[in-house]
Amino acid sequence: MGESVHTVTAMPMQRRPGCPFDPPPELLDARRNGPISRFTFPGGKLGWLITGYDLVRSVLEDSRFSARKELLLHPTIDITGVEVEPAAPGEFLLTDDPQHSRYRKLLAGKFTVRRMRMITERVEQIAADCLDAMEKAGPPVDLVTAYAKPIPAIVICELLGVPYEDRARFQDHIALFLSGETSDEDLIAAITATYAYIEELVAAKRANPANDVISDLLNTDLTDEELRGIGLVLLSAGLDSATNVLALGTFALLRNPAQLAALRADPGLADSAVEELLRYVSVGKTFMRTALEDVELGGQTIEAGTTVVLSYNTANRDPERFPDPHVLDLGRSDGGNLAFGHGVHMCLGSQLARIELRVAFTALVNRFPTLRLAVPADEIPLRPETADVHGVKSLPVTWDT
Repeated sequence: MGESVHTVTAMPMQRRPGCPFDPPPELLDARRNGPISRFTFPGGKLGWLITGYDLVRSVLEDSRFSARKELLLHPTIDITGVEVEPAAPGEFLLTDDPQHSRYRKLLAGKFTVRRMRMITERVEQIAADCLDAMEKAGPPVDLVTAYAKPIPAIVICELLGVPYEDRARFQDHIALFLSGETSDEDLIAAITATYAYIEELVAAKRANPANDVISDLLNTDLTDEELRGIGLVLLSAGLDSATNVLALGTFALLRNPAQLAALRADPGLADSAVEELLRYVSVGKTFMRTALEDVELGGQTIEAGTTVVLSYNTANRDPERFPDPHVLDLGRSDGGNLAFGHGVHMCLGSQLARIELRVAFTALVNRFPTLRLAVPADEIPLRPETADVHGVKSLPVTWDT
């Protein structure tokens, strides 16, 4: 190990109130000291923190680094002495090949670009319905509950075949275990209830298949237990990430009125705007990988069995990859952000999320030209940093009527 390597002894968590789009200052400091830092995990084990874009990307495409749940340390929780169980069947995000590729191949055909484009009209209708309801209710409204949460929730529930009458109860369970504020007892109860619901859903689809992803997967060799795990992954990921990009992205636009005006004036800016907002707000904060053998990385030797923490938010603000990285520029042409990851584990629903975001941002800024925050920016409540996905709890907005 080189003598000049930077050291981080605890995972920085806090972003600045009022401008929560930047990564924690300590993480930015670590990046300024180089793309790789020594990191001390809770409990005292040593690992590495990767903050540079190129190194994060290289780890994600390197099969010598494992995503297996039982091999990973956690950057904020001391799991010393805890026997971590492997990922449950179907929970493919925390597996390696061949298990991962088996699940991925079965799912890939359900999330093709073509199929996602066919969903666009439905997303447009859902967005319009939400905006109609906002307009009827009148300002102020909480954009999270009125717009950012319902759009991806309705889309993913329809895609997977969750009956309309079950959605509210199901979404409440998902929200509990993703909030970062749930007690251990309530967390276990929420996950148990969600698993039980998905089991009921799979049984219902076996009895009466329909035109949805769960029904499609019944024609594969997946077991009911695997279908349950896949359903949990798709529903939780489909709900939480898109909701928080939409809410936090709108907050960012309202704090950058020139960029907001540019998006409203030029519909052709929508795709690059989505990519830039994904980069700028980086709601997915950190992911972990563990070296399966000794790996040379960034001038350091990552020893076999060592966990590295990948900081997506600093990678997406790396000045060596993105000029003026802390500036929101919807016309930015240097894409390639890591919001959806990279390599074999790249987010399966990335095309769906892009459609939702493009439609939702465009419809919102055009429906309410005078949209603005209803409270001072530093009073917007942020999600706790213990939540896996960064965002806001609520976003009070108003407009001229």
